[in-house]
Amino acid sequence: MTAGKRLIVALDTVDVGQARRWANAVSPHAGLLKLGLEFFLANGAAGFVDITGGPIFLDLKLHDIPNTVAGAVRAVLPLKPRMLTIHACGGAAMVQAAHQAATSAGPDRPMILAVTVLTSLGQDDLNAIGVAATPAEQALRLGRLAIEAGADGLVCSAWEVALLRQTFGSAVKLVVPGIRPAGSATGDQARTMTPEQAVSAGADWIVVGRPITGAGDPGAAAASIAAAIR
Repeated sequence: MTAGKRLIVALDTVDVGQARRWANAVSPHAGLLKLGLEFFLANGAAGFVDITGGPIFLDLKLHDIPNTVAGAVRAVLPLKPRMLTIHACGGAAMVQAAHQAATSAGPDRPMILAVTVLTSLGQDDLNAIGVAATPAEQALRLGRLAIEAGADGLVCSAWEVALLRQTFGSAVKLVVPGIRPAGSATGDQARTMTPEQAVSAGADWIVVGRPITGAGDPGAAAASIAAAIR
């Protein structure tokens, strides 16, 4: 896997024109472009198809009863996203329903990625919602549940990626957000690493948003990160 293929750039905006400009600037250096909940709720399918320059990671983090999630997966299949996220904490039946719905698209189906523990959550946050496990323990528990239920890969923080890689081996794809180049502000992320650290720990893809899109030259920022993980 080349350096560029490991980099996913998050285009977090409601402005289609801005997202398109970012996509044009970073696509030579990125493997995928990520469109999230903010963009999709504002612009829907029409906005999605307006973004070109590379395969799209549709990061909706679906979480509902199995039938509803399966229906949501089928609803976005005509857009042909390369990746689609669900929450592992929705349970095994929900993950299985998402996987089965995705397979109806045949060989061009999206990868179903299960989110383990959000990178914005620390130990105190987990405790506050009734989870006594550490973030690593919870990520492993939810990761195992999701993979056994049919997920193609996991979304995890860089702090857990080495543990999950050791546990599941190379067949399970690991997508790692919360990446901050050295010197960047962490913002609302609680568990971060640099691009180099995350790839060294075993990440297949790293997701970078604000450090790239907030830079004066997003294309140069993306190129710099891609070069750092070559």
